[in-house]
Amino acid sequence: MERKTTINRKTGETDIILELNIDGSGNSEIDTPVPFLNHVLSSFARHGSFDLKIIAKGDVKTDPHHLIEDIGICLGKAIFECTKDKKGIKRFGFVIIPMDDAEVTVSLDLGGRTYFRYSVDMLAEKIENFATNLAEDFFRALADNAFINLHINKNAGINSHHIIEAIFKSFGIALASATGFSGRDSVPSTKGSI
Repeated sequence: MERKTTINRKTGETDIILELNIDGSGNSEIDTPVPFLNHVLSSFARHGSFDLKIIAKGDVKTDPHHLIEDIGICLGKAIFECTKDKKGIKRFGFVIIPMDDAEVTVSLDLGGRTYFRYSVDMLAEKIENFATNLAEDFFRALADNAFINLHINKNAGINSHHIIEAIFKSFGIALASATGFSGRDSVPSTKGSI
């Protein structure tokens, strides 16, 4: 079964086409008007070994909030579509990674229920046109639309660029682990379904 999908989202504020292949090789083509977001989404794809293509436009002159949140919605929907059949997956993912001064922990459960916890503080308020608090909005939208439990913790770090990039890399690695196959032919739940 191919685990790939295309999500289209067009609103009065955004226009997004997103393609995701969970079983890819880390290739990405990201085109949004938020350069730092392009950078960290490419890191997510590379470290998770996902193929990801995003072409997104939106009103970033006013504020890139809607575009960043809507991309989170689309990526969450794509993850859900690609992992609907939970048969044989590991389900859980966990990683701690360092990036220079930053150290981040991400844990997640593809268990079909949404819960999101984000324990991250930052010193810099902006990286180019990316307000650092938008990372939380992005991942909240993603978790809500992927129906996953997602916990993101900053263990250490001063440089906001390093912290956010470490979060995206960690999320990619943890998601790759959770979506990987366990070698069993059953749904990983005592209920028999997720």
